[in-house]
Amino acid sequence: MKALILAAALAAGPAQIPAADTATLTVNVVNVSPKGGDICLALYTAANYEDDDHPTLDRTVVANPAGTTIVIQGIKPGQYAIKMMQDINRDGEFERSWLGLPLEPYGFSNNVVVGLGEPSFQKTEFTVVAGVNSITIKLSDTDGISVPEPRTAQR
Repeated sequence: MKALILAAALAAGPAQIPAADTATLTVNVVNVSPKGGDICLALYTAANYEDDDHPTLDRTVVANPAGTTIVIQGIKPGQYAIKMMQDINRDGEFERSWLGLPLEPYGFSNNVVVGLGEPSFQKTEFTVVAGVNSITIKLSDTDGISVPEPRTAQR
């Protein structure tokens, strides 16, 4: 009998065991400016939140004013925070005025309203569980924002 069960299992092929220790996170971005550019997302843990140069992972996708979706697969469940910007001129930098005021749209997980400076990890953190997760981030209003023209390729 054991041989029959083993033969049936082998004939069925390798078992497809879902990775119970990983997650997929879908980030829906709304209020994307029609000025174009890229949406830059950086995912952080509490340990690296203060270090903008070393996120847990980052993604850059083309900005779509009708709504932009970014799917991140294979992350470990846990507490995370997202910092995001719309890099309108595609220079890889977050543009600020000489006063330090933002010149490009930005957003944080939990849609935290920004006062002076960046919000804390505690205000922006959210939980990712094994399986499928989804959040929505609304970018800051873009009315009156003026940024340098997009860079073009040099020939």
